[in-house]
Amino acid sequence: MDVTVGVGAVAGVAAAEVLAAVDAVLPAGARVTALATLDVRAAEPGVAAAAATRGWPLVGHPAAALAGVPVPSPSARVAAAVGTASVAEAAALLGGARLVVGKTVHGRVTVAVAA
Repeated sequence: MDVTVGVGAVAGVAAAEVLAAVDAVLPAGARVTALATLDVRAAEPGVAAAAATRGWPLVGHPAAALAGVPVPSPSARVAAAVGTASVAEAAALLGGARLVVGKTVHGRVTVAVAA
């Protein structure tokens, strides 16, 4: 199963934190076709390094594009902070048709998976 992994993270997150969060929720046998996030988070060294370590394309979406995606678990706190009520779920859904793993918080990283 090909999947897009959506990731939300705090500034300064380490690549190891991102990869641990992804590994914690990635379905067995899934093949990651992209790591997707908010455009400003795609510029974070830890997020970029996580994608590069695994050879995954890194896709950054503007907040306006993420805000237009209906998600099951929106967050008012995230909306106030970055201009969209969802980063992980919305970014995953922009690359896949349906969520196979909903928003899951793992330390300083939030991850969701869409196929």
